[in-house]
Amino acid sequence: MRAAGVTEFGGPEALRIVEVPDEPLGAGQVRLRVAAATVNPTDTYSRAGAYAERDPVKQPPWVPGMDVAGVVTEVGDGVGHLSVGDEAMGIVVPTGAHGGYRENLVLPGDSVVPVPVGVDLVAASTLPMNALTARLALDQLALRPGEVLAVTGAAGAFGGYVIQLAKADGLTVIADAAASDDDLVRGLGADVVVRRGDDVAARIREHVPEGVDGLADGSVQDALVLPAVRDGGAVATVRGYRGDGGRGLRVLPTMVRRVAEDRAALDRLRQQAEDGVLTLRVARTFPAEDAAEAHRLLERGGVRGRLVLMF
Repeated sequence: MRAAGVTEFGGPEALRIVEVPDEPLGAGQVRLRVAAATVNPTDTYSRAGAYAERDPVKQPPWVPGMDVAGVVTEVGDGVGHLSVGDEAMGIVVPTGAHGGYRENLVLPGDSVVPVPVGVDLVAASTLPMNALTARLALDQLALRPGEVLAVTGAAGAFGGYVIQLAKADGLTVIADAAASDDDLVRGLGADVVVRRGDDVAARIREHVPEGVDGLADGSVQDALVLPAVRDGGAVATVRGYRGDGGRGLRVLPTMVRRVAEDRAALDRLRQQAEDGVLTLRVARTFPAEDAAEAHRLLERGGVRGRLVLMF
C-alpha cells in the first residue's frame, strides 16, 4: 500500500512515496480508504525525527499525519456508529508506518466519526486533530463564562478553533494577529485583536491591565506570554512547556493523544461544524506524491488554513 513517509529523518526532501503493509482489522476498529490527510506542524517535526525516541516502532518507513478523512471500507465487531460506505473523519496517533499519510488506515472506532453534513472530505480532514486539541486546551483551562481568554497564533488552525469554541463557551477573547490577518481573526470571533510579536504580553495587558484569566499559546512563545496572565491564572501550551512555577500560574501542556479516542468530543465538534460554530479552512491541496512540497510551504510560514494531501 502507498504512503508518503521517510526512510531516513531529514528535511522535506526526505518525504517520498513508500510501501507500507496492510494493517489487520480487529474488534472495535474501522478501516478507512483515505481520501485526504491534513498536513500539520507536528508532521514536520515527526518527519525530522523529533519524536523518534517515543515511537516504539524503530524500523522505517515512518509515516506522519494526525488527521484524515475518507470512506469506511470495513468495520470490526462492536462498532455500531459507522457502516461500510460512510464518509468519515478520524484522528491518528502515528507510530512508525501507522500515520495519516497513507491510502488505507485502520483506526480505533472511537477515533472516527462521520464527516459533518454538507462538508467534503478535504475540509473534513482538517477538523479532528486541531479541533480536539483546542477543545482539550479549553477544558483544561476550565474558564467560566464571562472570563477573558487570550489566544496567540490566532490565525492558525489551532488558534482559530480555540477562538470559535471559546466564544461558544461564553468567553471574552483577546487574540493576536499580524496586520494582514486582522480581519481573519476578527471574523473568527475575537473581541479584541492585538499585534503579534515578542511583546504580545504587554499588548494584551494594555487592554486587560489586571491580566487575562487564561491563555492558549498557539504560537509557542512559552515564557514570553506568561506575563499576560493574572496571578493564579492558567496557560495551555502545545509543545510540552510547563512554566517557571511563578505567580501561582497553572501551566497545562495540551497533549491531544490523551483524547484521541474520545468519540463524544469528536462528534460534538462534528456537530458544531455542521451548525456553523466552527469554520473549516483549506489553504491548498496536493497529490500525495507532492508531500515534500507541502512540507516546504508549511515551513516557510504564512499559510492560513490547512494544506491537505490527496490520495
